[in-house]
Parts: sequence; structure tokens; C-alpha cells
Amino acid sequence: MTDTNTKPAEAVGPAPARLASSLSHIITDLGKNGIFLALIAVVVLFSFLTNGILLRPQNISNLIVQNGYILILAIGMVMVIVAGHIDLSVGSVAAFVGAVSGVLIRDAGMPWWAAILLSLVIGALVGAWQGFWIAYVGIPAFIVTLAGMLIFRGLALVVLGNTNIGSFPAEYRALGNGFLTNVFGEFAVDPLTMGVAAITIIAFVIQSLRTRRARESYGQEVEPLGWFVGKLVIVTIGVGAFAYALATFKGIPVTLIVLAVLVMIYGVVTNRSVFGRHIYAIGGNRHAAELSGVKTRQVDFYIFVNMGVLAALAGLVFTARLNLAGPKAGDGFELEAISAAFIGGAAVQGGVGTIGGAIIGGLIIGVLNNGMSILGIGIEWQQAVKGLVLLFAVAFDVFNKRRSGGR
Repeated sequence: MTDTNTKPAEAVGPAPARLASSLSHIITDLGKNGIFLALIAVVVLFSFLTNGILLRPQNISNLIVQNGYILILAIGMVMVIVAGHIDLSVGSVAAFVGAVSGVLIRDAGMPWWAAILLSLVIGALVGAWQGFWIAYVGIPAFIVTLAGMLIFRGLALVVLGNTNIGSFPAEYRALGNGFLTNVFGEFAVDPLTMGVAAITIIAFVIQSLRTRRARESYGQEVEPLGWFVGKLVIVTIGVGAFAYALATFKGIPVTLIVLAVLVMIYGVVTNRSVFGRHIYAIGGNRHAAELSGVKTRQVDFYIFVNMGVLAALAGLVFTARLNLAGPKAGDGFELEAISAAFIGGAAVQGGVGTIGGAIIGGLIIGVLNNGMSILGIGIEWQQAVKGLVLLFAVAFDVFNKRRSGGR
């Protein structure tokens, strides 16, 4: 009797175990890629609600051009948040630097490229100013950057004389409104854009395969093959469709090139550099990082110098897009950047967050903005919806942490 009862269990036991293991892997991977799936869901929802208007080539191009400065800020902001800080001054710094660049070009007669370089240096100095008070004096970042928000907003008004200035050179405007188009001649579908997309897809597939093989060689768990292939197919279709939309409109926006370069640089910095590991170590446990020999003050200082440079770049992109430097520029930029970082998976307590997540979070905000504008929803309801999205994103993060802690 015992043998009869045992054998069926041995025969069928491994199958449910394998199924449970596979489901566990899939659920875990969904958690890691939940923000990407959320972006797909938001795009599908607004595509349906707008009868496909959202996915027209012009709207897809506008998604990048109109939200480029927020995505730039989100890259720096996620590093600030991972280290356990916050920066409320980025909108004012962007407005101040944009105003300075406009005055340098229009009133001082400085070449556009020199004005851009000097503006980035000014952004670094602003970041160094705030980083000094935070890292070496020990004032909380919330207070320092709140003061900075007021200081640099006031300086922007002083520089502009509380008036708008505009009409900048075409080369400067290209930073926010330029496109790489007709490089190989006029075509219905731009070959340069599609070529870049093909290279991007090939590079992504190769890197994904190398990462999977490396994990297998070290005996680490990997996702089921079907789920892995499915992700590659989804990403390939998504990149191809996105590139086709750009190729049939005006080609690759200059803003997208700037973003791509930043994502590659900061992806390496956060994932493969000592400085990046120190940022995560500080956010995870500052005291333990200090005991391990991490120069926490120095890291904090350079985090804010970096944030100042990216805020300056965002200000340049915004000013170039509008062809106007105004005293109201930068209003709400800090809230959009912080929202992008948190929606993208950054932890409120620090120590968790990625550049890719922040970019996807920023894109979700951009899709919400564009979709609700197409539907004719008022700005008051747009703000309410974005607030709810931010609240639910942070609540989901807290729920996941509690569930993990319970296990």
C-alpha cells in the first residue's frame, strides 16, 4: 500500500513543482518589470480613448520633444533620491540658467556654443553651492534646496528684469526643436532613423543574451525561456514601431539624441562605477557605508554638482524649445522630476532606483499629459490624476516592501 501511494506522488510531484517555480519566476519578473508594463498599459488605454490619435507620428515625436527636459531632470533626481536626499530647486535652477543663456546670447553677443558651455558651468557651480551646505555643513537637502528654489527663482527674475526675452540662433533652438532628417535625402520613411533602430534592437538582444548566459554560467536563477523571448519580442516591436513613427514624421529629435547619450553614460555610472555603487551604499545604509570607507560627504557633494549640471541642461533644452527665456519657466519641474523618479520605482527611503525606471516614469507622465490634453481634460483634473498616479506608485512600493519583509 505504501509503495502504491508513493509512486504516483513521485511521478507527478516534479511537474507541479516546476509549474510553481515557473510561476514564481514570472511573478518575480513582473514585479521587476512592472513599471514597463504600466507604461504599455497607459499607452494602450489612451490609444483606445483617443481613437488612435495618441499614436500618430507627430504625437509620438512630441512626447519626446515636449518632455525631454523632465526626463533629463529625472536622470539626476533618481540619483539624488537613491542617496537619500531630495532636490526642490531644479525648476528654479533651470529657469535661472535658461535666463542666463538667453542674456548671454542676445545681449552679450556670445556665440551660442560658448553660451551653452558657460551655462553648464554655472549649473555646476550652483550644484556645488548647494552640495557644500548639504555635504559639509550638514544641513538637510530639503532645507537647502527649498532655499535654493527661492534664491534662484529670484535671480532668474533679476537676470531677465521680470520680462521675457527671445529670438535665439537656429543652432541654439535645435537643442530643443531640432531633428536629424533627410541626411541621406528625402524619403517617405527616413532610413537613418530606421537604421539606428535596427542597431539598437540588435544591441539589446545581444546584451540580453549575454546577461542570461552569464547568469546561467554562475548558477543563478534565470527567467523561463518563453518569458525571456516574449520580452525580447515586445521590446523589438515597441522600438520598431516607435522608430517608424519618428521616421515618417521628421526623423530623430536632437533631444532624443541628448537623452540617449545621457542614459548610456549614467547607466554605466550607476551600474558599473565605484561612484555609482557608493551612491546605492549610502542610500541603503549611510552609517554602514561610512564604516566601509565610503567618503559619504564627497559623494553627496558630487551628486548635487551633477544635479546642477543636469538642471542647467534641462533649462537650456526648455528655453531652446520655446525660443524664449521667461520668469515663469521651470514652474513645477521639480515635482514632475520627483514624480518620474518615484513612479519609476525609486524608494522613498533611498537605496533603490534606476535610470531606466526614472525614464519610464517620465514617459508615463508624458503620456498622461498628452493623452489628457487630446481628450480635452482640464489642467485641474490633469494635476489630480498625476497626483493619484504618484500616490498609487509609492503605495505599491510600500506594499511590496512590507510583503517582502513579511516573507
